[in-house]
Amino acid sequence: MKKAVSNQKPDLTAVIAHSIRDAILSGELTADDRLPSEADLAERYDVSRPTVREALKRLAAQSLIRTERGAFGGAFVRRLSYGEAQGQHATSSSLLLSINEVEFKVACEARFAMEQACTDLASKRRSAGDLTVMRAEIERQGAAGLSDEEFCASDVALHRRLVDAAGNPILSYQLAGAVEAMQPLMNMITFSARSREQIVALHTSLTDAIERRDPLEANAVLGALERYTLELGERFIASRS
Repeated sequence: MKKAVSNQKPDLTAVIAHSIRDAILSGELTADDRLPSEADLAERYDVSRPTVREALKRLAAQSLIRTERGAFGGAFVRRLSYGEAQGQHATSSSLLLSINEVEFKVACEARFAMEQACTDLASKRRSAGDLTVMRAEIERQGAAGLSDEEFCASDVALHRRLVDAAGNPILSYQLAGAVEAMQPLMNMITFSARSREQIVALHTSLTDAIERRDPLEANAVLGALERYTLELGERFIASRS
């Protein structure tokens, strides 16, 4: 049997964008390097300049390049900050959870396992400022009249500060998706049934352990938080089914 031949033309814009993206990821092109001109890229890929322009727009939308006007302008490899990368990572993680129907138990397990991985460094490197922020969030969580949305936001802020206290931007980047995306999902499922007093007590014990530079105790508290979150989640899921 003859193999069917596809008459579909390749997306040349995508081909060019992928080629430049691969050059950036491989290190062939590094931050602030100037890309070849539109005319040179059009000649290299044997396409029109509008096709090249559209490819560059795609790369700019992915925050991989920036464009500058003027005699010394052109397209340059963009220097991406950790903050921007964290935001993109959190957005991707949120989409992964919402679109692919990840089981609550699986998301919970991943989120706490990753957070526990940074408590040793956080215990060693935490600053007075880190502790101040964590205790301020605990105080906020105990305030009367705090809405569910505000409580959830404070919950996220406390755990993000714990992660950032590790003083490792790579860890903070990797865990941004876990805390910013997974924890709000957990909060949404469990906030109506959970005891704020119990959460505040656990957060206080967690912060106390970090202040004492005791990662074993901190992980034990995170383990208690995971069990409590799973219990609430399973109860919620059972009530809906």
